[in-house]
Amino acid sequence: MDWFVAGLKSQSNEVKTKAAEELRLLAKHNVENRIIIGHSGAIRPLLSLLYSEVKITQEHAVTAVLNLSINEENKAMIAEAGAIEPLIHVLRSGNDGAKENSAAALFSLSVLEEYKAKIGRSGAVKALVDLLASGTIRGKKDAATALFNLSIFHENKARIVQAGAVKYLVELMDPVTGMVDKAVALLANLSTISEGRMAIAKAGGIPLLVEVVESGSQRGKENAASILMQLCLNSPKFCTLVLQEGAVPPLVALSQSGTPRAKEKAQQLLSHFRSQREGSAGKGKS
Repeated sequence: MDWFVAGLKSQSNEVKTKAAEELRLLAKHNVENRIIIGHSGAIRPLLSLLYSEVKITQEHAVTAVLNLSINEENKAMIAEAGAIEPLIHVLRSGNDGAKENSAAALFSLSVLEEYKAKIGRSGAVKALVDLLASGTIRGKKDAATALFNLSIFHENKARIVQAGAVKYLVELMDPVTGMVDKAVALLANLSTISEGRMAIAKAGGIPLLVEVVESGSQRGKENAASILMQLCLNSPKFCTLVLQEGAVPPLVALSQSGTPRAKEKAQQLLSHFRSQREGSAGKGKS
């Protein structure tokens, strides 16, 4: 391992690139190798290579970091070595493969509870949203997965909405993208704050959510119903829009044949519609 670590610090870019590539491959499938490399002192020099202007060197280095981060002990060492800033740099400057693997590495680090906050406060959210907007399909998937994990930490929800994620997530609800479930899962977390609900309605998300309730996967239907419930319980105006999109028949179907959680959400929504209707009928009589 000493040769590889020395290679990462070499003056020769060719040697650095070769060392990063070899470490990437060694860490790819072998659990033992990940542990050995993690303890060999390779992490810090790999992170410094994330600033390399040679794109292939940067890609090998970030992929090695990602592969090493699969190991729990390495994950903590990578985070403590100050990985967040260099990973954001790769998100902004790397080639497609490097950006994808940088997003995946940030996801891997965000599994550590205290790093959900640190990553959220670091500027990573904007860079991940940019990847969500203009990355490859794999890049978008990796960005959505990382953002989902970050959104579990409450204060990150507003950051994700403010960075403009909702517009792109609504676009990704088109079945052609193959990303409906990922998009709806993240929107379900964002719909628990008022800025998230406003952004979903503004981006034209309501008709698409009704569509997911009607013809999405079981998980997609469940999350879409959850979002519609957040919209309706918090705003009579949004509730009217949901009803105008013909949400009742698919919700009735979901209340009879969805997952237990989806049935519960659909039933709650339908009873909310009934109470709204009865309330307005009562007002009409007085």
